[in-house]
Amino acid sequence: MPPVTSTPGADRPLVATLRRFLPYLWPADAPALKVRIGGAMTLVVASKLVQVYGAPFALQGAVDRMASGDRSLATLVVLLVIGYAAARLGTVVFDNLRNTVFERVGQDATQRLAAAVFRHLHDLSLSFHLERRTGAVTKVVERGTKSIDTMLYFLLFNIAPTILELGLVLGIFWTRFGVGLVAGTVVMVVLYIVFTRIVTDWRAALRQQMNDLDTGAVAHAVDSLLNFETVKYFNAEEREARRYSAAVASYADAAVKSENSLAWLNIGQAVITNAMLAGGMALVALGWASGRFSPGDVVLVSTLLSQLFRPLDLLGMVYRTVRQGVIDMGAMFDLIDTEATVKDAAGAPPLAIARSAVRFEDVRFGYGDGREILQGLTLDIPAGATVAVVGPSGAGKSTLARLLYRFWDVTGGRITIDGQDIAKVTQTSLRAAIGIVPQDTVLFNDTIGYNIAYGREGAGPDDIANAARGAAIMPFIDRLPDGFDTRVGERGLKLSGGEKQRVAIARTLVKDPPILILDEATSALDSRTEAEILATLEAIEQGRTTIVIAHRLSTIVHADRIVVLDGGRVAEQGTHAELLAMGGLYAEMWARQQAERRSAEETLPL
Repeated sequence: MPPVTSTPGADRPLVATLRRFLPYLWPADAPALKVRIGGAMTLVVASKLVQVYGAPFALQGAVDRMASGDRSLATLVVLLVIGYAAARLGTVVFDNLRNTVFERVGQDATQRLAAAVFRHLHDLSLSFHLERRTGAVTKVVERGTKSIDTMLYFLLFNIAPTILELGLVLGIFWTRFGVGLVAGTVVMVVLYIVFTRIVTDWRAALRQQMNDLDTGAVAHAVDSLLNFETVKYFNAEEREARRYSAAVASYADAAVKSENSLAWLNIGQAVITNAMLAGGMALVALGWASGRFSPGDVVLVSTLLSQLFRPLDLLGMVYRTVRQGVIDMGAMFDLIDTEATVKDAAGAPPLAIARSAVRFEDVRFGYGDGREILQGLTLDIPAGATVAVVGPSGAGKSTLARLLYRFWDVTGGRITIDGQDIAKVTQTSLRAAIGIVPQDTVLFNDTIGYNIAYGREGAGPDDIANAARGAAIMPFIDRLPDGFDTRVGERGLKLSGGEKQRVAIARTLVKDPPILILDEATSALDSRTEAEILATLEAIEQGRTTIVIAHRLSTIVHADRIVVLDGGRVAEQGTHAELLAMGGLYAEMWARQQAERRSAEETLPL
């Protein structure tokens, strides 16, 4: 199974992950978004120019003129103070305009990546979905998509502007105060960055542990809630609560360690920045004492450093956010990189249906656990015929359906439809030609109408109503206050077993496939409901190539041919009467089931 939890930050290449993300930020097919990015970056530069050259120099000029004691300069001082306030206002305006211009870019990048991941998850083979944990996968996708907008904001509007501001400040210090202040500022910034990275990497390990525990807790919670019936069957509510409580407690302990480590980072950063502020102002103050600098220069240095410290104070959070974003995005890219085990052949044509004849030709298959399920099985299913497949558990009955749908590829032999190898046609066209009524019908938590219409995109109200009538569920729907708009609940649990099966039949009728698979479609129903469903199924089998996979032999006596599997091979085949006359495995299974049925009838109360 591919990873569904984050990989430690140290193992995630920052540049490679960001390079992988750039196509979503700078899409080739969206020039309007590129214009927005250019406009946003122009506003970033304008904001920094006003912030560095506007506000500090206006304040310096006001202080110097006030320090001169010349009252005639009061008007100029007032104008400079107003200019200082206007520059600060301009910075806020530019920053917010920048956010407004860029918002569409960030949301579009998030939407593109999220949609790509969701589509890819559906494209993955059945083997991935059988092994995944739904809660863990959804948590990875959620964290990955949420990290995009935050990373974009910090990378483009914090790190890049801070580098620009640092360059402008160093230029001012060089021309007005000399190399000493420049060198001190550079040393401070380098020391600040090195300290922040060391401590943040230490915190990343704590954060990673916290994420893994969070993912595990959510995955368990989702798994437990999805299986709430099983929990209640075994009186395990308290057990599940204790297990979840322990998972949450472990997460809380890790979260406390992670948050406490933040205090050490903040203290260290404050020591470095305030030491630089004290040193820079002291250097200018000494210059003032010797007549080289004015009182306003002290204010200028203080203002420039204080403005520079504001984004630097966020550097720890920015680095953590970007690093964590790389971790979360990397985990999501791992999902994208997970390859489907079943792929279309290069240049595969669509399946061309002529008569819908199906053939399993010397098919071999195993699930990868070293045990071969099908061992050279050959089986012909003529066009328009109803062929039942029976046999003991583990004989490979349901495997036939999964192989025909090409959820897995055969390891030997081939499967053909009208002579076309299904491994050499597109999966989309193959699955469009097959309909299935499964043993365990799972419905979407939506309306009955939606679940029936799911059989074919674009199905209209008449199609839905006709399918409901064909599945003999229309009388039930007519009795419902909301009719087709009645919601079926999670996995269809508001409906009975027979009602769910009829919805599944109607859904298949909407699809109207030439090939039909009935996989133990009545095994979970009572005898009366089973008899009603069987009559419906026999009606929809007409004119279709039908494969009936059954455990109860009484449900397939009408089949044109019955195939008995044993040990992954065809042991017997023929009509119901022919197989009974053979006196072989089928006759033995029939006799056993009839004896069990008579025994059950005899034990019923009078």
